[in-house]
Amino acid sequence: MNEPGRVWRLGDRIDTDVLAPGSLMKLDARTLATHCLKSVRPDFAAQVRPGDVIVADEAFGIGSSREQAAISLKVLGVRAVLARSFARIFFRNAFNQGLPAIICPAAVTARDGDRVSLDLAAGRAFNHSSGEAYEFAPIPEHLMRIVSAGGLMPYLKRTLERG
Repeated sequence: MNEPGRVWRLGDRIDTDVLAPGSLMKLDARTLATHCLKSVRPDFAAQVRPGDVIVADEAFGIGSSREQAAISLKVLGVRAVLARSFARIFFRNAFNQGLPAIICPAAVTARDGDRVSLDLAAGRAFNHSSGEAYEFAPIPEHLMRIVSAGGLMPYLKRTLERG
């Protein structure tokens, strides 16, 4: 398990326009990330810290297929997103950016500010604030390699360099 990160608890149907507003798509990734979740959690971008974890309900990442939604979370240092369910395209975009998207319905009992550590390979999360353990399907080895490399493009680059 890694060092515990703070939980940012969100509800249902957090869409990509809330994560990366469409009107700001011309901004560079770092600047765009400062607007992440502003309409639902105005304090998020300024207060999130590397290693923090988002816990959400249903349909996280619905909406457009913009990869900037996952990129913004990654730029801000979010370690992972745990949710009851994800929009399919966000799920893929997240892993492609090296951000684990974990289907974990049990984690929705976590509260804002709880401290959670993750063992992605084993499929376990532990809430240090409540003492609860959450089980989820372990991240498959091929996706763990992408996450460990920092995303699909760094993974492919590394793989091609090795020949």
